[in-house]
Amino acid sequence: MAEAVRETVGRKRWTRLIPVAIIVYIISFMDRTNIGFALNGLQKDLGIDAAQQGLAAGIFFIGYLTLQIPGGHLAERWSAKKFVGIMVLVWGLLAVATGFVQNFAELLAVRFLLGVAEAGIWPAILVLISHWFPAAERARAYAFWMMNIAISSIITAPLSGWIISFSDWRWLFIIEGLFPFVIAAPIWWIFISDRPRDAKWVTPEERAYIEQALAADEASTPHREHVGIRHVFSNGAVWRLTLVYFLIQIGFYGLNIWLPKVVKTITSGSSLEVGFVTAIPYVLAMFALWYNAKAADRSGRYSTHVLLSMAVGAVALVISVATGSSIPFLAVVFISIAVAGALAYDGPFWAAASRAMPVVVAGSAMGLINAVGNLGGFVGPYVGGFLQDASGGSFLAASVFLAICLLAAGLVMLTLRRSGDRPVAKASADAEGRRGRSSRLRHGH
Repeated sequence: MAEAVRETVGRKRWTRLIPVAIIVYIISFMDRTNIGFALNGLQKDLGIDAAQQGLAAGIFFIGYLTLQIPGGHLAERWSAKKFVGIMVLVWGLLAVATGFVQNFAELLAVRFLLGVAEAGIWPAILVLISHWFPAAERARAYAFWMMNIAISSIITAPLSGWIISFSDWRWLFIIEGLFPFVIAAPIWWIFISDRPRDAKWVTPEERAYIEQALAADEASTPHREHVGIRHVFSNGAVWRLTLVYFLIQIGFYGLNIWLPKVVKTITSGSSLEVGFVTAIPYVLAMFALWYNAKAADRSGRYSTHVLLSMAVGAVALVISVATGSSIPFLAVVFISIAVAGALAYDGPFWAAASRAMPVVVAGSAMGLINAVGNLGGFVGPYVGGFLQDASGGSFLAASVFLAICLLAAGLVMLTLRRSGDRPVAKASADAEGRRGRSSRLRHGH
């Protein structure tokens, strides 16, 4: 019945809000990860080794700690639209400033401040989505939005490789740093509304469906009086989710930042060729994100779907690096599977996180998870660089370390089945299965 209602109320929230949020975060993600294409130039011009390069990439996430909880809190209690809209302009200024640094200390300072400026945007958009999508749609909504990471990498890799091919790392940061001003800020302020009641473009039927479904979600969760932010810090489920996210970010960013260098080693291609090959894994990741989220929404077993994606990513990463340049095609195939696995967790993970806390503190909880968890984005690149220095430039030891972190994250996630998974009535699941079988028969599959 609920499925039939969803089909008749319109889908403007899917076609208007999510694409704009994707574009904004694509540019954010681009400005934090394009340093992977600047590392060779930074090494030559600033004289920094692999560990220092990893430190410069990873210190972003120390700054990223600062506004995570305030960002989620302000989005819930004030306005996600206003908070994100202001921070887009601040991060744009700092992204451009990265192109003007003269030494390693300045590079660290600007990267740290860039992390501060982008902090809070992630939990603010998570809160925004939770105001527009009921629980039964939320894993897909989060996954749809989180395709921004894959899309950004698809765009950033060839674009950055192309810019580097005719200029240098300074122009890379300056050119891509202008995108927040000419693209992200204008569309955010024009198209985004905080809640259905604030949007003139949403139909009365769709507004009523969203508000009634959200009210039903809230009524179905245990009601807690006088729940405050202290509950966030004392909740064991939140800290387990934080540990899971921390381990995942070690694995993902350790792979993401060093991926252009690994691809360069495998293929021995030009900067432009490396850019295009580096984009391939993220194409596969887009499909993995959507499929895993759709399956998780159908089953409600979010924790299991996180574990599966982590296991696939971990095994494929080690196989890819072990294969190396001896069989380049096979290495690229497996590293594509590794990246897809390392990203496919996103929808089920955040759907579980949104269920683990009362609604009134969900924004703060997701801010805490993102804040502390993203410290893994510091650890992964830095330890990856350290292990490369220690092993004479080989990425094998680093890949084993990153794979262990991914697999450990999946195993810890299984402890959250009780608080994070969404119970699905057997009748509803059977009906869903019958609809799927009927659809396959109609299409001759």
